[in-house]
Amino acid sequence: MRILDEIRDNSVEQATLLLTRAEAEELHDSLQSLLENAKGQHVHISSNDYQKEITVAIYDPNHLDGFHPRCQKLIRENI
Repeated sequence: MRILDEIRDNSVEQATLLLTRAEAEELHDSLQSLLENAKGQHVHISSNDYQKEITVAIYDPNHLDGFHPRCQKLIRENI
């Protein structure tokens, strides 16, 4: 698992997600979709007011070509 704080450009060791029921359902549905079609895909889950967003991706550490260079570095080096 890798977590990137895109604003601060830092790896995050722990995160707490506080979701509404609707946001949790959207996350669940998005994860289900990712698991069914995981090749280089990602999903965005937005807050109801679209001011906050979670991006979720499934990766294979041996196949990172589709990822942004910063994400590749995080996956490889966890920094």
